[in-house]
Amino acid sequence: MILRVTNLKKYFPVEQGVFSGAKGWVRAVDGISFAIGEGQTLGLVGESGCGKTTVGKSILRLIEPTEGDIVFDGVPVLSLQGERLRKLRRRMQIIFQDPISSLDPRMTIGATVGEPLRVHGIARGKELQEAVAGLLKKVGLPPESLNRYPHEFSGGQRQRIGIARALALQPKLLVCDEPVSALDVSIQAQIVNLLEEIQEEMNLSYLFISHDLRVVEHISDCVAVMYLGKIVEATGRDELYDNPLHPYTRALLSAVPEIGRPISQVRGKISGEVASAINPPSGCRFHPRCPHRMHICPLDEPPLGEVCPGHKAACWLYE
Repeated sequence: MILRVTNLKKYFPVEQGVFSGAKGWVRAVDGISFAIGEGQTLGLVGESGCGKTTVGKSILRLIEPTEGDIVFDGVPVLSLQGERLRKLRRRMQIIFQDPISSLDPRMTIGATVGEPLRVHGIARGKELQEAVAGLLKKVGLPPESLNRYPHEFSGGQRQRIGIARALALQPKLLVCDEPVSALDVSIQAQIVNLLEEIQEEMNLSYLFISHDLRVVEHISDCVAVMYLGKIVEATGRDELYDNPLHPYTRALLSAVPEIGRPISQVRGKISGEVASAINPPSGCRFHPRCPHRMHICPLDEPPLGEVCPGHKAACWLYE
C-alpha cells in the first residue's frame, strides 16, 4: 500500500470568546481508516460538509490532524518535521477544486508551473523553461502558454495548469479535491480522461474526492462513502454500484439523475438535513434520516465491519 490512514481525526475548536477558549468542537473527521494501493484510485464521496476535503488536507498536513496515523510509502507522516517533511511533500501533491482561485493572477503560467521546481532547487534557467514546457505539453497545453496569465484561459485550461503544477515534482500520490466540480460536463470528461492517462503513464495513486458519484464510478478502483465525519461504507467500485448496502449510499445513488428511470425504481430516499458536526447524533449518525432505523440505532454506533468479502458497511441492519 502506498498510503495507509488509521483512525484519523480532525476537530476544529468553536471559540466562545477571545479569552474564554473553546466552547465545543467541530468533529470534521472522526476516526476514519482506509488504504490506497500503488497505482490505484480511492474515490471518497459524500455530501458537502461531510469532511472529505479535511481528510485530503490532513493527509498532506496542510492542516494538522488531531489524532491518528498516516503512513505514506512506509514513512509515518505525522512524525516528520522540517526538512524531512518538506522532502516528503515532493511525493504528495494536491489538485484544488477551484481552478481560478488556486492560481495567482499576478504570475505567468510558466512561473506558476515552475515554482515547485525552483523552490525545491530542481531546475533553473533554460532547464526550468524546458521542464515547464514539457509539463504543459503533458496536460494538453501549447508551450507558448508559458508567458500568458490565468485570466487568459478557460476553466478547463486553468485546471490543466493546476494538474501540470501538481505533476512538476513527479509525485507518487495526488489528492484530487473535487477537480472537476467547477467545470462544464463536457470539460469534466476531458479532465477525468487526462487524469487516467497520466495515472497509467506515471503509475500514480489518487485520492479522488467528489460528491459526483458518476465521476467517481468512472475513475475509481475502490470507493469509500462518508457521512458526517465517518466512513459508512467501503468496497470496490463495481460492488458498491451494483450492491449498495448502507441506506445512505442507496440514497446517494438514487439521487443521481438517470434519463427514463421512473420514480418507482428509486432505491432509497432520505429526508431532513445533515446534523451539525458540533453536536452529532448519538449512536449511528445517520439514524435521524434513515428510513430503516431500529431501536438500537440511536443507542450504539455501528462498527464499520465486513458484511461480505471486501465489502464493509457501518449499519445495524447487517449485525
